[in-house]
Amino acid sequence: MPPPSSRRAEALIEALPFIQKFRGQLFVIKYGGSAMEDEDVVARFLRDVVFLEAVGINPVLVHGGGKSITARMRDAGMKARFVNGLRVTDEQAIRIVEEELDGSINPGIVSQLNALGGRAVGVPGKTILRGRKLPLQTEGKVSDIDLGFVGEVLDIDLEPIQSLVAAEQVPVISPLARDAQGTVLNINADIAAGTIAGRLQAAKFIYLSDVPGVMRDPADKESLIPSLNRDVINQLMDEDIISGGMIPKVNSALQALTAGVRKVHFIDGRIPHALLLEIFTNSGIGTEIVP
Repeated sequence: MPPPSSRRAEALIEALPFIQKFRGQLFVIKYGGSAMEDEDVVARFLRDVVFLEAVGINPVLVHGGGKSITARMRDAGMKARFVNGLRVTDEQAIRIVEEELDGSINPGIVSQLNALGGRAVGVPGKTILRGRKLPLQTEGKVSDIDLGFVGEVLDIDLEPIQSLVAAEQVPVISPLARDAQGTVLNINADIAAGTIAGRLQAAKFIYLSDVPGVMRDPADKESLIPSLNRDVINQLMDEDIISGGMIPKVNSALQALTAGVRKVHFIDGRIPHALLLEIFTNSGIGTEIVP
């Protein structure tokens, strides 16, 4: 077996063609799930983002915060409810969502990135995302479900993001929007990130969460599906293999591909340096989605 120093050199050599290929390109990374809860996991991931920046790749980070928001709601005596993978958000809940995302999670990520030598700037989503309230939903046999202050993205002010990227800074964006009346709306982070990736024509759109990727059986890690396209995804949805919280993820991936994103990746953010393994190795990990 080669000595550790030789293995490290070989890893760098393997990464070289990928660094050359992606230098100057823009990657949108959606970060969420329980991968955001473990301090060591968070530190490893953010160091990987700084690495991307250092080798000339332009990362744009869109974060979630679902578990933290659920905990805050529980402390306030509220019970989280989801319909088709989307959080039902009443007037009290939207205040908690806004406080947690823009007052705690976003500045915390920015501070950690900068402490690791990165150059990050927080961008509250409500300052750049224009949205509208989602219509009544149907889930199973139940119809006319009002999600409350939950929206979809209609338009994006790209200039603040593009200016930060041009200045070699990392935009860190929260998934909130404002409607035409100025009301703050909770946007599913997967959908927000997919819309942003599509509008920016990102070379890659990468989901980091607490699942290995798309699996035929969530309880069986060996059932991971390494590559998918639109036709296979539609079939898996019909078979209820893709269901629940995976639905908005996959739908936003397909929308991003339609808008011009070249490739979408689903990877497990709990795996050490999952981001680098997916981008800079021949084998990669997780599930890739192609047009």
